[in-house]
Amino acid sequence: MRLSRSFTMDVTSPNPGSSVETSGSPPRVVIVACMLAGMCTFLNVYDTQPLLPYLQQIFHASEIAVSLTVSATILAMALTAPFIGLLAESIGRKKVIVPSLYALTVPTLLAATSHTLHQLVFWRFMQGVFAPGVIVVIMAYINEEFPRRHVGKAMSAYVSGTVLGGFLGRYISGVVAHNFAWREAFVAIGLVNLAGAILVQRSLPLAKNFARAPSIAHSISEGWQHLRNPRLLVVFGMGSSALFCLVGAFTYANFYLAAPPYRLNSEQLGSIFFVYLLGFIVTPLSGRCLDRYGLRLTSVVAVCLTIAGLLLTLLQSLPVIVAGLALASSGVFIYQAVGTVQTGIVADRARSSAAGLYVTFYYIGGGLGATVTGWAWVAGGWPACVFLLMAVAGLAMVLALVSSGKGAVSLQPSAIS
Repeated sequence: MRLSRSFTMDVTSPNPGSSVETSGSPPRVVIVACMLAGMCTFLNVYDTQPLLPYLQQIFHASEIAVSLTVSATILAMALTAPFIGLLAESIGRKKVIVPSLYALTVPTLLAATSHTLHQLVFWRFMQGVFAPGVIVVIMAYINEEFPRRHVGKAMSAYVSGTVLGGFLGRYISGVVAHNFAWREAFVAIGLVNLAGAILVQRSLPLAKNFARAPSIAHSISEGWQHLRNPRLLVVFGMGSSALFCLVGAFTYANFYLAAPPYRLNSEQLGSIFFVYLLGFIVTPLSGRCLDRYGLRLTSVVAVCLTIAGLLLTLLQSLPVIVAGLALASSGVFIYQAVGTVQTGIVADRARSSAAGLYVTFYYIGGGLGATVTGWAWVAGGWPACVFLLMAVAGLAMVLALVSSGKGAVSLQPSAIS
């Protein structure tokens, strides 16, 4: 088994992969459905980032206050992910994925009716409540329903969809808000989400290899055992620090670039997120790096890229700042692969439960990144944010080294072919 797939394999799956296709390649429409599920979910998660300076003016609020439109969604995802995982273990996969996509459309559209910042933050929180219904469950669905030799293809399609959705959500909201208004941005994203939900419902086959968990108590017990594993907690910290850096950088860079001398509008800020499309290139490359160079070296390179990119953003040149953000995000994408793979290695049992907990800690880190970085912004502007994020990136490197250190399960290139 390749190292880059060890996190995604579900050891509880009774017969991986006969329902999508028993022989040959799975139907293309099913692969596309997995990609659409990821895209539609992440359309909603970060779509207010390029709108933050605009919302600050509309609601006459502070940077930290409007950043709650980002952190509320992320923290809601962290809070609900474990419970969604338990629900999916009881009632099935598609029965959670499709209703979650439809439910996600409702608060997205209702966000357009907000008259106060508090109302907008509430609807953003509700978006985060429904998003884990796809994020947590789709990985289990792919592992259970696809033939083993096609799991990587389906998972890559899903990950590509999340990258595309993360970019489109920001870009669409920025363009629509600049040319119309911020309310119309939520309407546009809500309609795209609804169309995607319909397509996923029609294209994604019902799960046939799903095995109901013996009991909720059993699932909870497995999760508790993971929380008592110190090395696994270190890995969860890796995920938290990674998203802390990514969300912190791409939240407060908007305020930095909206201010003099750059004065970028919402549409231009949305265009900055074209750098996210590097994820299409970096994600597959990260798997190859892990296979060839191992966890430790890959994590060190990833963190160095992130720190170098952050330092570039301190230079007074817009093209260099954009290049720095691209480099920093690429480093985080690679490091995220390290964290997810390490989860599968360290959690030698009940990997689905471990995946759910990783998602929880991952998004807790993102929520903190949107909030704590705001304190640095208030204290010292963008330079203070950069130094905070560099410190967190340094912590991420330490955690990666600890998780794969002496006495740990450390895979060398020869062991992961």
